[in-house]
Amino acid sequence: MATPIGVTIRNAALADADAVAEIHAASWRRHYRGAYADSFLDGDITADRRDVWNQRLNEPGSGCTLVADDGGTPVGFLHVVFDENARWGSLVDNLHVVFARQRCGLGTALLRSAARAAAAGATSGRLYLWVLEQNTAAQAFYRARGGSPVEEALVAPPGGVASRLAGNPRKLRFAWPDVETLAWS
Repeated sequence: MATPIGVTIRNAALADADAVAEIHAASWRRHYRGAYADSFLDGDITADRRDVWNQRLNEPGSGCTLVADDGGTPVGFLHVVFDENARWGSLVDNLHVVFARQRCGLGTALLRSAARAAAAGATSGRLYLWVLEQNTAAQAFYRARGGSPVEEALVAPPGGVASRLAGNPRKLRFAWPDVETLAWS
């Protein structure tokens, strides 16, 4: 599936932090309810995410943040940390698409672009991510793109604050052993 017409995938800039934070917060509210505490999700998580993205985009480190841009409006984003894990490779730390734009190829385009970026910028040829156990739609998406669940773990609380979780949610690690296959599929 090609990138949807009119959409470009580009490197994020610090000026994108607010839009990325809005997309991130909206996605968490929609897909993380039940794993994250309602009090956290119903609070000002946009400000919380804005702080994270201002810092991350101001000091990119060893990785990149990609934005799906539709005529100057970000409609999705992905962040990848190169060589984050010696065994599993580069970490796709976030992949979120505006709800109204899901199922039109943006997530696939972002994931392929991350694989290409990892192929160019990382020493490992592997890619992985974590997905909530309850997020079966995302799991189906990753499986359809060649990812395999390889292990599960407890979700760490956002910002290290235990009260932000609802119980003891679990997450699954999905892995791609060859970024080249994903990048050009």
